[in-house]
Amino acid sequence: MRSSPALGGRSHLVILPSYNSGHLLRPTILSVLEKWKPVWVVLDGSTDSSVAEAHDLQRDHSELRVFLLPQNHGKGGAALVAMKAALDAGFSHALLMDADGQHSADHVVRFIETSMEHPGAMILGVPIFGPDAPSERVKGRRVGNWFANLETLWGGVRDSLFGFRVYPLAPAVRIMEAIKTARRFDFDTELGVRLFWAGVRPINQLVPVHYPPRELGGVSHFEYLRDNLLLAGTHTRLCLLMLTRLWSVWRLRQEWKRDTSS
Repeated sequence: MRSSPALGGRSHLVILPSYNSGHLLRPTILSVLEKWKPVWVVLDGSTDSSVAEAHDLQRDHSELRVFLLPQNHGKGGAALVAMKAALDAGFSHALLMDADGQHSADHVVRFIETSMEHPGAMILGVPIFGPDAPSERVKGRRVGNWFANLETLWGGVRDSLFGFRVYPLAPAVRIMEAIKTARRFDFDTELGVRLFWAGVRPINQLVPVHYPPRELGGVSHFEYLRDNLLLAGTHTRLCLLMLTRLWSVWRLRQEWKRDTSS
């Protein structure tokens, strides 16, 4: 029997990796707790007010767990800490979302319910951009998406960068522990492609994304030159590796296309 969304469950949890998210972390945590429990927050070397605010909330909410990493591990590194702990605690899936107000908690239950219906799949958010979206971010991701489609032979990974996703923990942790990459902004791109290669079917769902203005606490740690170079290197490596998996990737692509059309 499925757990009530108001109470949450013991198979799925929500993980919020956070690095200096400021005052936006607190309302994000509270909004998620209203929709699903438990919620785990990873303070990834944070030094701002979000550290004290997260620990204050933890004292008032038994279903909130806060990890404080003394040094910055990057998004993927921080996510892996919580994902490993969740797997050890008996959880099978984790919904990851941004902690800085870009993602709405209103879609948490829908994504988790889809995951419960398809436990072998990864549930991938496809962003609906509003007028507040930086044009360079919208245009720039088209290149990355094209390469992710090439690496999966257009098998269904519609957005390679969006961080609102439900991952099956066992294959995700196994993949992450086998590689030393995917620790920073390359996390969602590389993990999504490698999960596809491992036979985890992608299911896409549209979800709005919001970019809070700086005067309201909006913050971005994405550095265009550094992180675009990182992503370029990631796609180069994945394209080369895909050549050794070409036949198996093609078979997976054909299988899931048949399932979708049937």
